[in-house]
Amino acid sequence: MERETESKNFIEQIIEKDLSEGHCKAVCTRFPPEPNGYLHIGHAKSILLNSGLAKEYDGKFNLRFDDTNPTKEKVEFVESIKADVKWLGADWEDRLFFASDYFEEMYETAVKLIKKKKAYVSDLSAEEIREYRGTLTEAGKEDPSAGRSVEENLRLFEEMKEGKYQDGEKVLRARIDMASPNMNMRDPVIYRVAHMTHHNTGDKWCIYPMYDFAHPIEDAIEGVTHSICTLEFEDHRPLYDWVVREAEYENPPKQIEFAKLYLTNVVTGKRYIKRLVEEKIVDGWDDPRLVSIAALRRRGFTPESIQKFVELCGVSKSNSSVDYAMLEYCIREDLKLKKSRVMAVLDPIKVIIDNYPEGQTEELTVVNNMENEELGTHTVSFGRELYIDREDFMEEPPRKYFRMFPGNEVRLMQAYFVTCNSFVKDENGKVTEIHCTYDPASKGGNSPDGRKVKGTIHWVPADCAVQAEVRLYENIIDEEAGVYNEDGSLNLNPNSLTVLKNCYIEPCVKDAEKYDSFQFVRQGYFCVDAKDSTEDHLVFNRIVSLKSSYKLPNTK
Repeated sequence: MERETESKNFIEQIIEKDLSEGHCKAVCTRFPPEPNGYLHIGHAKSILLNSGLAKEYDGKFNLRFDDTNPTKEKVEFVESIKADVKWLGADWEDRLFFASDYFEEMYETAVKLIKKKKAYVSDLSAEEIREYRGTLTEAGKEDPSAGRSVEENLRLFEEMKEGKYQDGEKVLRARIDMASPNMNMRDPVIYRVAHMTHHNTGDKWCIYPMYDFAHPIEDAIEGVTHSICTLEFEDHRPLYDWVVREAEYENPPKQIEFAKLYLTNVVTGKRYIKRLVEEKIVDGWDDPRLVSIAALRRRGFTPESIQKFVELCGVSKSNSSVDYAMLEYCIREDLKLKKSRVMAVLDPIKVIIDNYPEGQTEELTVVNNMENEELGTHTVSFGRELYIDREDFMEEPPRKYFRMFPGNEVRLMQAYFVTCNSFVKDENGKVTEIHCTYDPASKGGNSPDGRKVKGTIHWVPADCAVQAEVRLYENIIDEEAGVYNEDGSLNLNPNSLTVLKNCYIEPCVKDAEKYDSFQFVRQGYFCVDAKDSTEDHLVFNRIVSLKSSYKLPNTK
């Protein structure tokens, strides 16, 4: 169903105008990551925007690896990006491309520019080129090599290709305008020498195109109609247009810029994440404390929650920051009707019901999700010995504490009323065992005589509960102190990960597989860790707590 015109974002309005005026017949978009790291939540916006526009206008969506810089690129990153894009639901079908597949055509385009006197080989070093470029208020100086003949430039460029020069010894520059107010147009470097092995082409090339030269050519070759990128490329658009014009491509692509997605108090910069990984502060690019797409998937976020988050953020040309709590809101909203609720005890203390028959157990029926009856029910075994959470018992409670303490009666969730009679401590004064009696007439958590209890606590059966490891995550950044220290280092939260080794969970999770998720009663939503969990040792990651003070902004 088409949305009303007034509700369309500015990119949709541009596309519809281009279609109606015949500037393009069929929409083609692309997501062009450089394979030099893992994708993060900001990339998700670009992936979903580009693939969504292609789908909306019945067009094509390309996944293209912008692999023109072999110094940082790895096959590992290529595979992780493919997995992320696929997981998010952006289907590229058979339209998977690599910029490196076009190296020959890029080289021929550079030769064409030399023949048109639009490019020349320079002997200046990188430092000298920066010096010659001038400043925002002063024009640049002409490169001493700019007057070389076409023949000499062709020979030198061929020699660059043949490996006759060392890295940095010569570059190819576009000849545009050293007095341009746009620094990007002051004879930018479009090819450099780099004796590096490429992940896709091996050692075939020792010269590589620069991004600003390669990217528009890639778009043009693939028939991309709308090259949608983030705002930092706005000043590069004149160069983008210059390249496709001077390369004489018919129906050149149109570059459109939109605002990046910024999340408060999170680390998205590849440089910082790489440092966290290399220094083993996190256990990889997919550590659940990060906001890489792989990390969010491992933590238990769903594609639908990220799609909803991106939709709520919207598309604009103004940079702004979004509270991380909004991402948490989206995952809670997605999971609350999908997931079964189970009881889990994270800090166990044993409860013995002295008047319950020894050796006897019974099966209690428990509703999987109170808000979604379609998820059905499961059974949990009830017997003489149970585990409850240590925080649900106090030896000397304060006023208005309604959970378990000596002499108090509480409700065991879905089971019976029990009264605490006594407890046992170890030599260190720690309570190790609680003794109770139960009311057999209160099965289901209701008393036939109408008496009320104010406290309800969850529990698991001691004889068959699943022992598991549970990991509680907090922001890896110290939110109160900010993301960065004065020296530019990351301000890390020392309590970003809490590992609980001795947790007990209802037996219904014993066959849980990687990425399966549940709501743990009173604790939050948890997901089976895909990396460390095994059949004999389940590991659960807390996706998100149950409640937040976050309020969804009014977008009307």
